[in-house]
Amino acid sequence: MDQYRPGRRELLATAGTAVTGLVAGCATPRTDSSIEGSSSHGIDRENRADGSTYTDVYDAIIDSVTQVRVFGIEDPVTEEEGRGQGSGFVVDGEYIVTNEHVVAGGEEVDLQYINGDWTTTRLLGTDVHSDLAVLEADHVPEEATPLGLADERPVVGQEVLAIGNPLGLEGSMSEGIVSGVDRTVPAPHGGFSFSNVVQTDAAVNPGNSGGPLVDLSGNVVGIVNAGGGNNIGFAISAALARRVVPALIEDGEYEHAFMGILLRSVDRLVAEENDLDEATGVIVTETIPGEAADGVFEGADRSVRRRGEEVPVGGDVILAIDGEPIPDRHALSTHLALETSPGDTIAVEIRRGRREETVEFTLGAR
Repeated sequence: MDQYRPGRRELLATAGTAVTGLVAGCATPRTDSSIEGSSSHGIDRENRADGSTYTDVYDAIIDSVTQVRVFGIEDPVTEEEGRGQGSGFVVDGEYIVTNEHVVAGGEEVDLQYINGDWTTTRLLGTDVHSDLAVLEADHVPEEATPLGLADERPVVGQEVLAIGNPLGLEGSMSEGIVSGVDRTVPAPHGGFSFSNVVQTDAAVNPGNSGGPLVDLSGNVVGIVNAGGGNNIGFAISAALARRVVPALIEDGEYEHAFMGILLRSVDRLVAEENDLDEATGVIVTETIPGEAADGVFEGADRSVRRRGEEVPVGGDVILAIDGEPIPDRHALSTHLALETSPGDTIAVEIRRGRREETVEFTLGAR
């Protein structure tokens, strides 16, 4: 994966350390808007204010951020052919990362770089479960050098910048912090969730999807994929992208590990009804017939109603995987996404009834 972490530009080396409808991309064909704005290639860079550290980061990476325009999308209301738009960025040579939902349903995808250059592309691969896609561009400007996917995981309070094309406004940037990590966010469609998601209060809007969320060294900490309003935005983590993107380039697809269970975090009510000493772990509410967990784990055999909700009783409680504590469903989701692959055999520590035991378990594929 070294090719996804090129050296930072000299400019950033001295920059210092200052400073269910969640989709933020093109879920529907783009319509005409009265909002217009000059892209950065129309700005006089020789006659401007000094700016800030944010300006330095912007200048260092903006040439590598693209506008993604998708043609051939059918309007679900009128059934007429339209187009959508989002954002993307260069990761290696001619490869461009964006969101799966940005390009989904499109027949052709064009890119426009900030210098005004246009290019056609080929779709190499998509992964709906991480909302990532990789395009191969026919043309990449010399200035559009690859952006690196961060090695270090982000922390709450870390300053970040979202760069992309909200509402089709090229080369826009917003600033914020990492508001949360290891989020599990329901996908708008499909009955599954995105794992290991980064939460930010940097403003993201329709058109930001697929664009980079970067730290102040210009490293990509996440790929923006959703905005829920009220200063809450989400990005697919660089840690997950480092696993998925190479597979999309090489094979056009990526297989996620899958246990085949339905589950719930153990809260106080679950702990009380299952005679657990602590409110920690995840309880198996059901195993999916025919999937890997079928016949290995035991789901809840009944439920009781407490404070207006159904509380599962009797299922296995997962406490740890391969020695790593699993305090809640977010930890389980993150561990599976970042540490395992289909076919791996893992040691799952469970509480079953009154005893604790370890179950050897081979993961399936989603």
